[in-house]
Amino acid sequence: MSARLDARYRDRAVNSLGDTEIDVLVIGGGVVGAGAALDAASRGLSVTLVEARDFAAGTSSRSSKLIHGGLRYLEQLDFWLVREALKERGLLLHRLAPHLVRPVSFLLPLRHRVWERAYIGAGVALYDTIGGARALPMHRHLSRTRALELAPALREDALTGAIRYFDAQVDDARHTMMIARTAAGHGATVLTRTKVTALLRDGARVVGAEVTDLETGRVHAVRARRVISATGVWTDEMNRMTGVEFPFHVRMSKGVHILVPRHRLHLDTGLIMRTEKSVLFVIPWHGHWIIGTTDTDWSLDKDHPAASDADVRYLLDQVNRVLREPLTRDDIVGTYAGLRPLLSGASADTATLSREHAVAEPAPGLFVIAGGKYTTYRVMAADVVDAAVAGLGRAVAPSVTEHLPILGAVGYQELAADLDSLAQRTGLPRATVQRLLGRYGSTITDLFDLIAREPELGEPLTGAPEYSGAEVVYAVTHEGALHLDDVLTRRTRVSIETADRGLAAAPGVARLIGAHLGWDAAATEREITRYRDRVHAELAANQAADDESANAARLIAVA
Repeated sequence: MSARLDARYRDRAVNSLGDTEIDVLVIGGGVVGAGAALDAASRGLSVTLVEARDFAAGTSSRSSKLIHGGLRYLEQLDFWLVREALKERGLLLHRLAPHLVRPVSFLLPLRHRVWERAYIGAGVALYDTIGGARALPMHRHLSRTRALELAPALREDALTGAIRYFDAQVDDARHTMMIARTAAGHGATVLTRTKVTALLRDGARVVGAEVTDLETGRVHAVRARRVISATGVWTDEMNRMTGVEFPFHVRMSKGVHILVPRHRLHLDTGLIMRTEKSVLFVIPWHGHWIIGTTDTDWSLDKDHPAASDADVRYLLDQVNRVLREPLTRDDIVGTYAGLRPLLSGASADTATLSREHAVAEPAPGLFVIAGGKYTTYRVMAADVVDAAVAGLGRAVAPSVTEHLPILGAVGYQELAADLDSLAQRTGLPRATVQRLLGRYGSTITDLFDLIAREPELGEPLTGAPEYSGAEVVYAVTHEGALHLDDVLTRRTRVSIETADRGLAAAPGVARLIGAHLGWDAAATEREITRYRDRVHAELAANQAADDESANAARLIAVA
């Protein structure tokens, strides 16, 4: 099966919606929805996934980019959750997605002598062994002198010593999209810009959904033996659409991150620090540091959560407590806000709500998955498909995704071991080939083919020289991108990695992708204007004093 998601794929897929009854309709194109589509398709079921916006447009593109067990969950004695997440971390690192998931080092500064080292050291030792033993290097205890050699940016009085440990990181949006492409390769139909507007019923049973193609306005009735809702923070909207009471609800917690240039902090490792409310990460990210996150209740717009001035100031204040040279707003080149879907609990503090997941069948034929962590998406997907296929009326194979590499994984290690000859053969700098391998894995050969046919596509993008024309063209010819924002925000990370948020790159990128998406001059200009308006709205939100005013500023541009 082809995993090439181009315009022709989409036309065929949309036109075939509703032709026959399928086994499973998945609603939601985040990491859990994409994972559920892959899980079901790899069991031999007929599957369609529909997503109202883009793959990973919500929570799944706005995380801390970490694949981890969560050290703080050990302190909450949630050993089962940590063990499960660390097992998944090992699978992703070494079997499922070694091209997309890689180790990252963290320094955990200690402020108190003796007791803190013993207390936290015991927790990190447990973290190294339960579920993830030997997946990554073991932690090490460091003196203050050694810690400052690794992290000269820290003030001497900010620590008495430190513990260094390892976790893993991922480009969450690309990982989600690659899971969707893998599902397509196993026969699933995966569609973005297709919104569920109603559920189809046969008495009390849900037997499909009414789906609107947002690109054309056409409405399709998709009949399915089972419907899976993996809608994250939109779970309660599905509740209302169903008309029955769900056994759980989802609360939203807003997490904000900022990006600063790599040269601005003299660190040879990431950092993790305790705050009064949660933890703060400083995470290496290519030529930048990601600093986050906040953890505050959010009850405003779900599609476009906004980072306010208060959020940005909080992050700067927290990180500056330990830095020799404080960061300022002028150092920030990117900001993003995401919403965590937390299962409702008795506590009013979102930091204490459950990160575990739940599966329910609120109406016959409809299965809902909610909660969880990005790291455990595969387990969540398998659990909801297991629930859905029980009683399907025929034998269905168990989940195989624990053994199923994601697109680009097979052959990646061999290519990575041959970097020098790859660079020589393609004429690209070694560093460029290495970066592309970390984004595309073995599908890098598709980009090489594009550049061989059109050598100018190998040139850096104006306004975003870390990326090439081949990458943005590939986003629309293979990766399902339909709009300028899809390319600049999720297929690449231009929107958070450049100081102008991608405004200089937007015109050139729009012209390149427009040629493959059938845009005329007017359509190209509309895309540029829409993207420009979105950037200005987000920047205005970052200056707003509080959530309400930031939300109002962001909604001026709804793209």
